[in-house]
Amino acid sequence: MKETAPTPESFQEIAAAADRLLAGLARLDDDDIAAPSSLPGWTRGHVLSHLARQAPALERLMEWARTGVETPQYESREARDAEIAAGAGRSAAALVSDVRETAAHFQHTIETLPAGAWQALIRPFTGELCTPRRILVIRIRELELHHVDLDIGYGCADIPDAAREIILADVLGYYAEAEGVPEFTLLDSAGVVLGRFGTGGPDVSGTRADALAWLAGRSGGAGLASTAELPVLPGWL
Repeated sequence: MKETAPTPESFQEIAAAADRLLAGLARLDDDDIAAPSSLPGWTRGHVLSHLARQAPALERLMEWARTGVETPQYESREARDAEIAAGAGRSAAALVSDVRETAAHFQHTIETLPAGAWQALIRPFTGELCTPRRILVIRIRELELHHVDLDIGYGCADIPDAAREIILADVLGYYAEAEGVPEFTLLDSAGVVLGRFGTGGPDVSGTRADALAWLAGRSGGAGLASTAELPVLPGWL
């Protein structure tokens, strides 16, 4: 379970990811927003509605850390999904404005969270017990991977190194604990072992960007080489 320290550098990674996303959205019109994303069943509007609503949801967890009063991220999965669907059909201007404003508010919240609150224990919607340092990982991961999901010319290879390494470590950590993961060893293009799952199976190698895309379900393994048939991964998140 990946966490990252609340430093000016980590705050800047999140701000920069939001800026990259907003720059990419600037050229989209209402028809573009209504078009399908690369996520099954979701338009681009669904992706943006999710990102906008996720920011205050994560802030509820930080309020929990700040006050000690349990404040769930979402009431339920049904409530979360309904909130996303309700906002997905808005205009491009409305959705982009929502993403911009909620990102700015989230940024203010992380930058002003009291030092002691970063040590508090909270529980995100995904169920793990953690500190708010985990929220920083979740937000950078969501901003970057959903930017990819929008299918507007931004891929995993475009994610800057620092952000990509945070996300890659998070996904690898998930598979290290998940059930049903086949045996394989994952290496980068320089031969550095990124993860070893079990004691056998093929060696899978490629760029870190291609490895992330595959692990996160954003590709079928394009760009990767495998010494045997490419393993079939269980679903991630």
